[in-house]
Amino acid sequence: MIANWKMNKTRDEALNFIYAVNEALPSCEKVDTVVCAPAIVLRDLVKRQGDNLRVGAQNMHYEESGAFTGEISPIMLQTTGVEYVILGHSERRQYFNDTDETINKKVISALKHNLKPILCIGESLEQRESGVTHDVLKQQLEADLAGVSPEDMENVVIAYEPIWAIGTGKTAKACDANEACAYVRSVVKNLYNAAVAEETRVLYGGSMKPSNVDELVAQSDIDGGLVGGASLDPESFLKLVNACVK
Repeated sequence: MIANWKMNKTRDEALNFIYAVNEALPSCEKVDTVVCAPAIVLRDLVKRQGDNLRVGAQNMHYEESGAFTGEISPIMLQTTGVEYVILGHSERRQYFNDTDETINKKVISALKHNLKPILCIGESLEQRESGVTHDVLKQQLEADLAGVSPEDMENVVIAYEPIWAIGTGKTAKACDANEACAYVRSVVKNLYNAAVAEETRVLYGGSMKPSNVDELVAQSDIDGGLVGGASLDPESFLKLVNACVK
């Protein structure tokens, strides 16, 4: 279960959240729990994360250094102590011109620097209504994972996030979300093999919340969630994490 705080929480708010959930989180042997926070608080969270919590970033540049004002390099993240990084989120694609080409470079760079990419893919409402969801997902996966070895896939998490369901309150029906995640897994199988596809964690991201998490994570091909709004409140987030344990 991965929290994506997006552009939310001051340092004090972030620390209060960590203190509220640290002791209440289930064992990491039962569920992997990650908080992806704004870069400015990452080091503070890493220093205070409990045994059952991991910290991740929300984006990074693919270069190790250079004249890229405002960007964060993989080395900066690595030395900060984070374990995960979200790449290709639809908001990055839509508002900040992330393309499949640059996302692929970021995925390769993250793996090179021992960071675990959380690769986000998903279709728009127009694409879903046009019946091209599978085409979009296949195109994104093939482009974003180009050059990623079967061994590297052990450290890649894929988050299926239908763009029309992000921050809108709309949620894909559990059966539809599962069908899309199953298709994602089938593409991974074709790109690699059955063993890699089976081991790859495929998450659902799209207005997951305590009221629908049980039905979603009970599906055969949904391995957890990448959650925005519902992850900002400690109590809400703990309910989401505990649903994965069930």
